[in-house]
Amino acid sequence: MLNTTAIIFILMFLIWNIYTFTIMGVDKSWAKKNHRRVPELRLLIMALAMGGLGMLCGMMYFRHKTKHIKFVIGVPICIMLNIFFTVEGIKVL
Repeated sequence: MLNTTAIIFILMFLIWNIYTFTIMGVDKSWAKKNHRRVPELRLLIMALAMGGLGMLCGMMYFRHKTKHIKFVIGVPICIMLNIFFTVEGIKVL
């Protein structure tokens, strides 16, 4: 059975990754309309801050940033770091 802290973490993780997925779609839409864009550094920081899975799913679903090497390599690295820090955090708890 999961404790309250684990449930809160899982919910926050899901909400944040849905948000990062959505931001990829918004940025793709803005790119098509020549609107102001979300800075690439901000997208990568979002991925690093536990949003890597949502970012990767957004890249694949919206076909956005898939030719940018910093995203093709950086987002999977962020996911690996997300997993590492999650496992280390669980050990602390």
